[in-house]
Amino acid sequence: MSHISSVRVRDVRFPTSRQLDGSDAVNVAPDYSAAHVTVSTSEGESGQALVFTCGRGNEVVAAAIRSYGALLTGRGTNSLVHDLGRASRLLVHDAQLRWLGPEKGVSHMACGALVNALWDLRARRESKPLWLLLSRMAPEELVDTVDFTHIRDTLTRQEALDLLRAGQEGKEERIAELRREGYPAYTTTPGWLGYSDEKLVRLSRQAVADGFGMIKLKVGGDPADDHRRLRLAREAVGPDVRISIDANQRWESDEAVEQVRALAEFDPWWIEEPTSTDDVLGHADIRRGVGPVKVATGEAVANRIVFKQLLRAEAIDVMQIDATRVAGVNENLANLLLAAKFGVPVCPHAGGVGLCELVQHFSFFDYAALSGSMQERTIEFVDHLHEHFTDPVRVVGGRYAAPSAPGIGARMHEDSLATWEFPDGDGWRRDRNGTRQEEVTR
Repeated sequence: MSHISSVRVRDVRFPTSRQLDGSDAVNVAPDYSAAHVTVSTSEGESGQALVFTCGRGNEVVAAAIRSYGALLTGRGTNSLVHDLGRASRLLVHDAQLRWLGPEKGVSHMACGALVNALWDLRARRESKPLWLLLSRMAPEELVDTVDFTHIRDTLTRQEALDLLRAGQEGKEERIAELRREGYPAYTTTPGWLGYSDEKLVRLSRQAVADGFGMIKLKVGGDPADDHRRLRLAREAVGPDVRISIDANQRWESDEAVEQVRALAEFDPWWIEEPTSTDDVLGHADIRRGVGPVKVATGEAVANRIVFKQLLRAEAIDVMQIDATRVAGVNENLANLLLAAKFGVPVCPHAGGVGLCELVQHFSFFDYAALSGSMQERTIEFVDHLHEHFTDPVRVVGGRYAAPSAPGIGARMHEDSLATWEFPDGDGWRRDRNGTRQEEVTR
């Protein structure tokens, strides 16, 4: 009988700090990284997943995945992939390891990586991309994967089941539509804080030419710089293209209100992460203070319990789930169900290596089999590092094309994994040698 035979984790990093790709007011020079895991079975099957980080500390996440991975090794494959709710509880609610969280931070993301790898294995067994696997699963099975612990006061199992059953009507038509037309995207590619004004303007114009209806700019540095950059972007894209802004938790709540109001003349669509994502009351104060500018947050929200509070407090207009921040597919299903109950649109975060490939599946599933709506919904896109994935994301005319390859989208080329494994992969050795040569030349 098939069992989990090994869990292999690799610390993979890319030197994106060299060009300041991904730079913002908090992450000033990130090296986009992935703690990448492969869960293999005795029958030769495998599932792959990753956790995104910004460089230093990636080894900590990798170590946590190895520690949790020991809970899977030797267990029957079928009992895990055909009862993914139980598999998730086995990891998330381990009596000893959960002390490290519970259900937040490094330990929670490590659980998520392993849960996602099991979903990847299941999707590959059924020869379906994750979004289609989820869309075609019976509502009863989907609900069985969701952990309702600490959210039952807001979303019951029966309510979740009712939402998913309602989503069955017209589902096949929506699946066909997604395959034909894809899903709306917006791009953050022009807006990294470390980019020059010239690069900002050039990439903003290119985004419009490529069909994007919204771009996003990082803010939270010097207020005069924020004002200048937003003015340049608005001039570049014109009045009809939306511009959202993202402070990456840089401000205090009263400061956020002041700064967003100061930028109101440029008609920002939303302010993302205006303050700490743990500060539910602060988000509520900001939302009351900056309207009609919307408040969006979620990429660093630790779990479904915080999302529950943000929704109940009417603190956000837009939920932004992340594919690797919470405990995997199961918890993001809980997040989507919470958003559906409250009628809040979900616009996933995808600023990081592999996140576009992974998180697109949740929006496709949400439209096909849950909310049935694309109104005010869009998926983030950044044009970085897709070439390292075996099934890279495709964006055509400002829309995500429906993923068609089996799995969750986390599979990377072996050459990429080997080249950029930190610190001894060939890419890092070349990068170090090149950096030293530049320093000698200077």
